[in-house]
Amino acid sequence: MVHQYQVTGMTCSGCAAKVKSALLMLENVTDAVVSLEENSVAVTMDRHVSLEKLQNALPGKYQISATHHNEMAEQAKGWFSTYRPILLIFFYITVITLLVQFANDTFSFMQWMRHFMAGFFLVFSFFKILDLKGFAESYRMYDIVAAKIPAWGYGYAVTELALGIAFLINFNPLLTNSVAFIVMGISIIGVLQSVLNKRKIQCACLGAVFSLPMSTVTIIEDGLMIIMSGLMIAHLL
Repeated sequence: MVHQYQVTGMTCSGCAAKVKSALLMLENVTDAVVSLEENSVAVTMDRHVSLEKLQNALPGKYQISATHHNEMAEQAKGWFSTYRPILLIFFYITVITLLVQFANDTFSFMQWMRHFMAGFFLVFSFFKILDLKGFAESYRMYDIVAAKIPAWGYGYAVTELALGIAFLINFNPLLTNSVAFIVMGISIIGVLQSVLNKRKIQCACLGAVFSLPMSTVTIIEDGLMIIMSGLMIAHLL
């Protein structure tokens, strides 16, 4: 994606070179074409970089401002572009599991949650198993168990697959939900630590297939599974 910005404070070709060099140092910025005559710069990005980050990268005398695009709109566009795989997965699982309920005479919220969790664990384990070694290496970067026991990265992917099958066939609901609650509860600890400490690492939720940054989206993803399994445990007791 290419965005146009106005830059003030440039008076010579040396200034233009400094602006270009500073912007190219930023992560996700792949090119910067500076025009001294128009006091502008065209920035090419892999992912959207906020105006604040662009400004912080420049020396004090140079001021950058947005021109032909809305900064908030671009941030939203960048967010949806980054997390599109997860959003699409949740959308498909939600629609499919709701369609199953529409085929029934009555809507069963508990059955819908069970089907949703089955779909969640089966799909997410699929992407992890596509590159099991890559997932295990990424997972140990933030998971509190995998950091001490690297083999748990492999075990976690297999556990997700087993949970997906167990939810699908409704195997021992109390045991299945208890395992899901404990496993996801432990997993979210490392996620929370990484997000709160603002660590810039890759989220392994979709394995090594997609490069997704660790963020609050990962917390919501794990938290949703904890809440659902907790509700079903409470219903069974």
